[in-house]
Amino acid sequence: FSTTCRFILAANYSNRIIEPIQSRCAVLRFRPLGKENVAAMVERIARSEKLTVDDKAIDAIYEFSLGDMRKAINILQSAAALSNKVDEKTVYRVMGLVYRGEIRRILELAIEGKFTEARNLLRELIYVQGYQAQDICYSISQEILNLGVSETEKVKLYEMLGETDFRIAEGGTPEVQLQAFLAKLALFKRG
Repeated sequence: FSTTCRFILAANYSNRIIEPIQSRCAVLRFRPLGKENVAAMVERIARSEKLTVDDKAIDAIYEFSLGDMRKAINILQSAAALSNKVDEKTVYRVMGLVYRGEIRRILELAIEGKFTEARNLLRELIYVQGYQAQDICYSISQEILNLGVSETEKVKLYEMLGETDFRIAEGGTPEVQLQAFLAKLALFKRG
């Protein structure tokens, strides 16, 4: 049937296509698209769909898509379903991740010794916005890199976060463990 019928298979992981099918295919490998290519396509789609997408949203879309245009378009489509004005916070929301600005604020408050304020924001993430402790731990791990502390201090913070994550995985109450992490953070600069 090769003279009358052609198939094009697109896959992110060629090892998931069984060998008998792979052997009948011409395999073409593509590198992930660069940020400027993804940004240009997202902007083009946004214009044609009459969406407003800010630069930080485009950066977040690229970050989550890792240069995969299909993922980038799906993220944009999901965000557009929520609002015609797509911002970074909307992108994080559709990805089911805690917005980094909220995590950064919690960490900064804790480091400044404002434990109660940091704890209140943490409780809002858990009880009002419905985020899981594992998602919060992951977001904290990403944001530690951006904190204005030394490399040695970042290593200590990761060690403390690892202990918190371990205790949660072992069955500790997530809210209590995350609050303990914030308490350690509040004492961090003093000690």
